[in-house]
Amino acid sequence: MHEKEESSRRNFIKQASVAGAAALAIPSALDGFSITSDDEGNGFTFLFQGDSITDGNRSRNTDWNHVLGHGYAYLIAARLWYQLPKKGFHFFNRGISGNTVMDLAARWADDTIAIKPDVLSILIGVNDTMHAVGGDKRFTVESYENDYRALLTQTKQQLPQVELVICEPFILPVGRVKDKWVDYKREVTGRQQVAKKLAAEFNAIFVPLQDSFNQSAAKYPPAEYWMWDGIHPMPNGHELFAREWIKYAGKKLHFIR
Repeated sequence: MHEKEESSRRNFIKQASVAGAAALAIPSALDGFSITSDDEGNGFTFLFQGDSITDGNRSRNTDWNHVLGHGYAYLIAARLWYQLPKKGFHFFNRGISGNTVMDLAARWADDTIAIKPDVLSILIGVNDTMHAVGGDKRFTVESYENDYRALLTQTKQQLPQVELVICEPFILPVGRVKDKWVDYKREVTGRQQVAKKLAAEFNAIFVPLQDSFNQSAAKYPPAEYWMWDGIHPMPNGHELFAREWIKYAGKKLHFIR
């Protein structure tokens, strides 16, 4: 049994290494960006909100080795800080593993409004999806939409100048997600449509992510190379996320051409 598991692990690593080399050819995932000289955004505070994908195992102190987590939020902050040092950006991560839209609402005053971000990026929906697939009747697409809209309405009332960035929730057919793929796909698709609808309604920047993961996994499988359990991205998946975020948010915020 041990030998079989070890052989399987080695085969996966080998596949992942080959896919990693090939992935360098994915233009949409690896586009670079040119910096503008625009002064707009100087001193901006960025806040990343969401669940475990945003949390990234962040620390709850001021240790800069860990305070931003180890995912897309960290990668975005690292790149913008490095390439735009004169802008004086500030970055905060307040993602919490397991959170749903209702959980965000319960802590919104302290973890969002009090920080007074200039740019608020939200990724939420996969835990709502998981609860729905698990049979919890409280978590419907309609409740997701109503709760999310209430959260965004409150935010714009209290922070009228904030730039909203709404990220599309995403999944891939791996592990338990693959085992109930029809249910997961149905539930997450409904929430993806809501996220896009609310982005338009609140004049927010919408960051589409599902197609990027789909295309990457289709061109360079296995899907596990991009998302280890169908929900949480691998390090390269977080890199894909970060680049898509910068591509869509950066242009509207005048950081990139």
